[in-house]
Amino acid sequence: MRRDAGPDFIEALARGLDVLRGFQPGRPHMTLSEVATTTGLARPTARRILITLQELGYVHSGPHGFSLTPRVLELGMAYIGSRNVWELAEPHLRALVDRTGESCSIAQLDGSDIVYVARVAVPKLVTLAVTIGTRFPAVQTSLGKVLLAALDPEELDELLATPSRSGIEPRWQPGRAELDAVLRDTRAKGWAVTDQDLALGIRSVAAPIRDGNGRTVAAVNVNAHAAETTVEHLVDHHLPILLRTASAISADWAAFADRPIATVNRPAS
Repeated sequence: MRRDAGPDFIEALARGLDVLRGFQPGRPHMTLSEVATTTGLARPTARRILITLQELGYVHSGPHGFSLTPRVLELGMAYIGSRNVWELAEPHLRALVDRTGESCSIAQLDGSDIVYVARVAVPKLVTLAVTIGTRFPAVQTSLGKVLLAALDPEELDELLATPSRSGIEPRWQPGRAELDAVLRDTRAKGWAVTDQDLALGIRSVAAPIRDGNGRTVAAVNVNAHAAETTVEHLVDHHLPILLRTASAISADWAAFADRPIATVNRPAS
């Protein structure tokens, strides 16, 4: 059993999820040996998990080894659908893209990473590809800075102690004192900007999305290419539009959370 796992922890389920996460961009097919090596599982264990996932329709076995099937998308879309993030955000993100001419996204925290949960992109050559479900280290992104700045000190310490699962090696590697200063500045301003902290060519500005209690539940950003957009243009032109968009999404988020939920009384059988 994994360290720190309690008596209710289901190790077999955790191993199955490890196998699914082992299939990364640039590694769509893996042999049994590669799956075992990637996940650190014994070959017999990896084989049983792969056979189970294949029976459930999440994995396909072919001439090049095992690969994920589109059914895996159901797992991620179940989260998106349950939170209605896309339905809430789509019109606001599309309007933001129309007014800025840049790709715009919403992300939430998962450990020390951000995970994209909604996005409207424009066709531009960028250093890193982003889709719904993409994760990046939170510290080096404008979205992450906004989300980290909203945490209390204990939550922040615990989160920063969690290793990133993004597989990205960021350009900016701040010490804790430097990061704390950045987060204080973010709290004071109510927004955050990054200038190629994650990778060359990527600049962005982000603002918080809050629920009806004022709690930061997500962040929304405008992302631009450094060769085309200066930091000054991000802040002077895009930021005011972004702040209005974040406020509108926050209002819709709060209204959705407070909606009356109808219940159906089934007749007794």
